[in-house]
Amino acid sequence: MIPPRAGCFQDRAEAARLVQALAAGGTAVVGSADHALAGGVLAGMGGVGKTQLAADYARTAWQADEVDVLVWITASNAAAAASGFAQAGIEVLGAEPERAAEAFLACLEPKAQQRPLRWLVVLDDVADPADLRGLWPSASPHGRTLVTTRRRDAALTGDGRRLIEVGLFAPAESLAYLTTGLAARDRTEPDQQLAALADDLGHLPIALSQAAAYLIDTGLSCADYRALLADRATKLKDATPDALPDGQTHTTAAVWAMSIDRADTLRPAGLARPLLQLAAFLDANGIPDTVLTSPPALAHLTDHAAAAGDDRGQVTPEQARLALRALYKLSLIDHTPETPHQAVRVHQLIQRATRDTLTPAQHDQTAHSAADALTAAWPDIESDTTLTQALRANTEALTAYAEDALHRPGAHPVLYRAGTSLGEAGQATAARDHFHHLTATTTSQLGPDHPDTLATRNNLAYWRGEAGDAAGAATATAELLDEYLRVLGPDHPDTLITRHSLARWRGEAGDAAGAATAYAELLDECLRVLGPDHSGTLATRNNLAYWRGEAGDAAGAATATAELLDEYLRVLGPDHLDTLTTRNNLARWRGQAGDAAGAATATAELLADRLRVLGPDHPHTLATRHNLARWRGEAGDAAGAATAYADLLDEYLRVLGSDHPGTLATRNSLAYWRGEAGDAAGAATATADLLDDCLRVLGSDHPGTLTTRHNLARWRGEAGDAAGAATAYADLLDDYLRMLGSDHPDTLTTRHNLARWRGQAGDAAGAATATAELLNDRLRMLGSDHPDTLTTRHNLARWRGQAGDAAGAATATAELLDDYLRVLGPDHPHTLAARNDLAHWRGEAGEGDASVG
Repeated sequence: MIPPRAGCFQDRAEAARLVQALAAGGTAVVGSADHALAGGVLAGMGGVGKTQLAADYARTAWQADEVDVLVWITASNAAAAASGFAQAGIEVLGAEPERAAEAFLACLEPKAQQRPLRWLVVLDDVADPADLRGLWPSASPHGRTLVTTRRRDAALTGDGRRLIEVGLFAPAESLAYLTTGLAARDRTEPDQQLAALADDLGHLPIALSQAAAYLIDTGLSCADYRALLADRATKLKDATPDALPDGQTHTTAAVWAMSIDRADTLRPAGLARPLLQLAAFLDANGIPDTVLTSPPALAHLTDHAAAAGDDRGQVTPEQARLALRALYKLSLIDHTPETPHQAVRVHQLIQRATRDTLTPAQHDQTAHSAADALTAAWPDIESDTTLTQALRANTEALTAYAEDALHRPGAHPVLYRAGTSLGEAGQATAARDHFHHLTATTTSQLGPDHPDTLATRNNLAYWRGEAGDAAGAATATAELLDEYLRVLGPDHPDTLITRHSLARWRGEAGDAAGAATAYAELLDECLRVLGPDHSGTLATRNNLAYWRGEAGDAAGAATATAELLDEYLRVLGPDHLDTLTTRNNLARWRGQAGDAAGAATATAELLADRLRVLGPDHPHTLATRHNLARWRGEAGDAAGAATAYADLLDEYLRVLGSDHPGTLATRNSLAYWRGEAGDAAGAATATADLLDDCLRVLGSDHPGTLTTRHNLARWRGEAGDAAGAATAYADLLDDYLRMLGSDHPDTLTTRHNLARWRGQAGDAAGAATATAELLNDRLRMLGSDHPDTLTTRHNLARWRGQAGDAAGAATATAELLDDYLRVLGPDHPHTLAARNDLAHWRGEAGEGDASVG
């Protein structure tokens, strides 16, 4: 008996492929003897409609009088297959039962000088290729064999047989199926809800069929049924109708139970089921091979084998891969090792049905194993963006499926790793949002005073700052510090770390001097609690030096960092990462203090050691190359800097990808030094292109985006559009005021540049007025000796001279020169520039020859 046609049966692309595959073997045209049989094998996961496609093909062939003998055999095991052929031999040939199968197969073979026998044999639901050993019909120009199976063994596709993969419904097919099925019972539902339901069910035909029947039987609306499915407490079997439609004999969940049982018997026996359970908690759209073969995953398989009485010992990665192939053979997963980062795909309903079989204890244990596997597979250096994106997607899926299991007894590390990964990939806003959600979850699950809740709040504050809201980060960290003091006390390491963070964000919010003061106070506590050689103490000294430099004392920062380097060399040795980082900082402050050539030399020496210790692709190595290019440029070789940045950009693109913050920063620096080398127009074009990517990747309010707008305005001005530069800076100033406030260093710098380009556009008097107002704020915020204050005085003198007061400019520059000599020394580039300008303005005022000056 051919199975009856399912209600709302749809023609599908696979039906046409099936006809074409069999026709290609020469069986479509009656009497043709040009080609031998090419049998068709319809393969796919349970529930995709293989049997219905085969039945439609057989029914069509019979009704079209294309075959003389049609045999349909449900070949779910070897006995059933042999019995089916034997029955055919008895009914067609009247053969004796003992030899009936053999006789029938013999009659299918073509015989000379006899009328051709046109036949079609359908072997439905073949569970094991070995069940058909000795039962494959022979090749014939007049016969066709069609097999349906969940298996994908190579043995099924030998001897000219063609494998036709049967997939899921397309979205349009799913919508049409549900709409037609409900309309037959005078039910209508909004297309939007039906399309969403099809997505929920993964466009699996059997699931759609049973869902439509459930809606009809219960009278439930589509929206309510979707809510039922979304309820984690509802098992898949509880959302199926009591009487299955279309003559189906198994619920959606039960369809795969037999496949899982069969897969678990394949070599290596007993591993397919626990591996599928692990995959059921991960991303249906792609699980990296390295996750399912990681040490925690292997331990999960080993524990299951031991619990089942298997004493095979530790499961190996190769055995895990063989278990994946067993699941693949039964169409329970798709396994594509050639795409290792998304090697395993599992239908979402197979995942759900698998999770439904677990006890609460098994559910939580498997969720933890999956989380451990993800953590183990996560690289320390995220140079492979495709892999890290897959790991984050898998963590997101795990978080949804595990429910609160990942918060018992505390928050699992993978929850933090996923958020940090987002931030390190340049998605600071997404990282902030991740930790905002995690904070709410840990507070609810663990309580507000749990260490994991406090740690999550610390991460939230950090990424809030990295996303551009330094002031908000400082406020949040200050509130968190109060909690740490109350819960853990003033001397707890986490309390000290929080004070460390608070000082940093105060500095980032514009109060560099306040940050330096806070770090100085913190250093006393670290020395008392942790001792002078503790990593926390050394880090505090490093940050104290940094913010002293940011507050204007670059020379003092260099001296302090040099002293700190001696301690790092003594405590940690020359190759420790913190030692190398301190050398990097020392080079920076020497450069900031005016010795760009010395900074370049020191950075070149550091690069050699980072290459030796870390290798060429480590982010720290790439950052050192970035700094070396910068200091060479600052030392006077702008063209060489541009060339170095172009070479470095190729490496960033190869190692970290086009959207990584380091890649974007390198593009920014490349444009900058091309401009400094004389190609202002090219720098403007490159920076405009970069701005589009910064807006896409970082968002409009990210500091990196604002910096790019800042540079674009500058290069447009340098390329000849001073008025356009002034307009761009005015627009940028509004955003800095909105985001950072009036006293932030970046706001003050933007005011400085706005005044400059207004002057360049012809309004020297206006530039002088704006610069004088800026000077008052610089003096109030930074003090009289800060380099930025001195630079503002330098510019004010210039604009007064440009506005016609050369004598006043000369007087102001002479006073400034005395302060430059006192603060920066006679050889600093700013001191030399002031001497040059003093000669110029004296010449303009009639005190000498300006051209000589």
